[in-house]
Amino acid sequence: MRELDEMVLNIVDSPEKFDNFINKYENFILKSASKISKKYISKNDDEWSIALAEFSKAIKEYDYKKGSFISFAELLIRRNIIDYYKKQNKYNSEIQVEWIEDAAIMEDNSHNLKLEIQSIAEVFKNYGFKFNNLIKSSPKAKKTKVACAKAVAYLLKNPILIEEMRNKKQLCVKIIKKNVGIPRKTLERHRKYIIAATEIMNGDYPYLSEYLGYIKEELEI
Repeated sequence: MRELDEMVLNIVDSPEKFDNFINKYENFILKSASKISKKYISKNDDEWSIALAEFSKAIKEYDYKKGSFISFAELLIRRNIIDYYKKQNKYNSEIQVEWIEDAAIMEDNSHNLKLEIQSIAEVFKNYGFKFNNLIKSSPKAKKTKVACAKAVAYLLKNPILIEEMRNKKQLCVKIIKKNVGIPRKTLERHRKYIIAATEIMNGDYPYLSEYLGYIKEELEI
């Protein structure tokens, strides 16, 4: 019933079978990397190298008792590509939001991350939106991402505005527009994201804050 899983156990000690198996599943590796990256991945991309290495690792570390090999391989590939993007800080904000909850399931610090997600979700309720609502309001273009980072950085440097935001349950658009020079349309469109990022960066959410490294860079300018 689990022929593939049994096959994996039989190729670990055979370099020839090992290489043949990897060659046979190259398309799977590429598709997995592309699925995680939300873009087409070729063998010229870093994501391919990461996925290939993790697929090989999955073969060596696979435990038949813990479920299917394919699920295990996908888990390793997903985990390490996410880690790569976190270190490079090159993935777009939309993908960040989509992946945070996935990361909570996979990472060693998952319990802490889950607790942070639950805690910040309660904060977001006060503003009338949910954690997953951030996907639509997240900036996608680099220029917009920088603008949102500047807005959040400005709020963090002016705590009194954060208090006003919390009391009125809304973003002080006029003040940010006037002092930071960000178009009102941009602030309105990404209001939820700016509020969410501000609450995360201003609160005790060390794991969630890791996904907002580009805002930390703006604070250091």
